[in-house]
Amino acid sequence: MKKIVLLCLLAFATGLCYAQFPQNFIGEWKGKLQWIVTGKPLQEFAMRLRIAASDSLNRYIWHISYGDSNKDTRPYMLSLVDREKNHWVIEEGNGINLDNYVAGNCLQGSFTVMNNTIVNNYCIEDGKMRVEFFTIKLADKKTSGNGTKDSPLVDNYRMAGYQHGLLEKVR
Repeated sequence: MKKIVLLCLLAFATGLCYAQFPQNFIGEWKGKLQWIVTGKPLQEFAMRLRIAASDSLNRYIWHISYGDSNKDTRPYMLSLVDREKNHWVIEEGNGINLDNYVAGNCLQGSFTVMNNTIVNNYCIEDGKMRVEFFTIKLADKKTSGNGTKDSPLVDNYRMAGYQHGLLEKVR
């Protein structure tokens, strides 16, 4: 009986963790991102992210602004695809849809555009949102290994850039 209660509590706690998304993300977030590119000076820029309920069930406003003047804006939508798989999509509104998945307190995704793969992480930690973008240059590929069971072929790619920052909830 104790094992059944423990299993139920674990299942309930796991469900709560995922049930917090997107509710624990809703709000207006603001902060600075650093952009690191090998061989170039560090760049820093402002980022705002507004996440709010829309007038449709399981659809949320996902509005990103870059720069202090907020002239570079991205009015996206976040929509639930499959709750069981924790699958969401960020819709850019131009036919481009970016698949993302909830893992713990993070929304994570990856996509490839113009021969670059970008991996994104949005994670809530201690009341702040950690934002990361890894840019991988697919054209700069090196392969090692012998192509055998003991030494399979392994593709390596150059990291073209890394953006990271902490956003604070302002509303």
